[in-house]
Amino acid sequence: MTQPCSIAPPAAANAGRVTGAYLQPLFDAALARGVTPAMLAHAAGLPADALAPLPDSLAASDYLRLLDAGAELAQDPHFGLHVGECVKLGTYSVYGLVLLACRDFGQALDQTMRYEALAHDLGRSHLRVEAADAHYEWISHYPQASRHLADSVFAGIQTFGRWLAGGQLPPAEISLTHAATGDTAEYERIFGKLPRFKAPANSARFAASLLALPLPNADTTLYPVLQQHAERQLGQLSRRVEAPPIVAEVRAAVVRNLAHDRVRLTTIAAELKLSPRTLQRKLAEAGATYQGVLDEARYALARDYLRQPHLSLLEIAFLLGYQEQSAFTHAFKEWSGTNPGAWRERAP
Repeated sequence: MTQPCSIAPPAAANAGRVTGAYLQPLFDAALARGVTPAMLAHAAGLPADALAPLPDSLAASDYLRLLDAGAELAQDPHFGLHVGECVKLGTYSVYGLVLLACRDFGQALDQTMRYEALAHDLGRSHLRVEAADAHYEWISHYPQASRHLADSVFAGIQTFGRWLAGGQLPPAEISLTHAATGDTAEYERIFGKLPRFKAPANSARFAASLLALPLPNADTTLYPVLQQHAERQLGQLSRRVEAPPIVAEVRAAVVRNLAHDRVRLTTIAAELKLSPRTLQRKLAEAGATYQGVLDEARYALARDYLRQPHLSLLEIAFLLGYQEQSAFTHAFKEWSGTNPGAWRERAP
């Protein structure tokens, strides 16, 4: 009998969830191999009725148990890849609909980084553009999870990306942190070329020109309505999933002091009546870093400021605590994959 796998998420992901819609491709891949939801639930140590009917959401740690249980029950060493191939239009919920209304791949990736949390808390996407190359990285919230998680995410992106493009895409240079297992032909079939295994990060490199590729099936007239709906859901999600107290306190202190350029670690620690070392330790225990909280606060404020046409880029840079506009532009490109001027033109 399959024993429930023991996957303990990091502190920051204890409340992590996946939506029922995101769970469906796992069921589809399992059923295609003769494995029912009831069998999955039993193997993963879940209550018999946990998956029927399909829940609105499920704990991310339970999802990972189901993913491993499906691989074992189906005796499929590439189960994660096959889960990704089962991704459909509705898998990403409202965030998927937003992607369908984007005019090009660049906007679709911008929206992915904004709304990914509406589908799952398994990890987050990051994009940076360097000259002619675009570098996409998916940072897992569960780095100790099996290879099936990263495989399912990247195969799902490939499947959905081809649907958005209306056909094949040029093969990306994909890197995966896990080792190759057995026959690697399935990776080559799905991705168009063999990934690099045992890499430092789960990532993909492709031509930056692809970001300007129009999406032939897009209905851009629906974008404002769908984007507003997604923003409402994101706001509701943010209110339900509160940050650990220390993270919220640091973020609030950062926001208070940004415009005065008083956001060095020592300054914020002093305001919170903590030593810098103690503050760093408390943040680490909450699954965060000071630089991460600072960047998150700046990025959120930057997007809000860019939606205000009366603010110049130089003024926004100063409001965010930068001495030069060029420093703000460089940081914003690191966060979003595009420069602030281009992002402002696309913003609703």
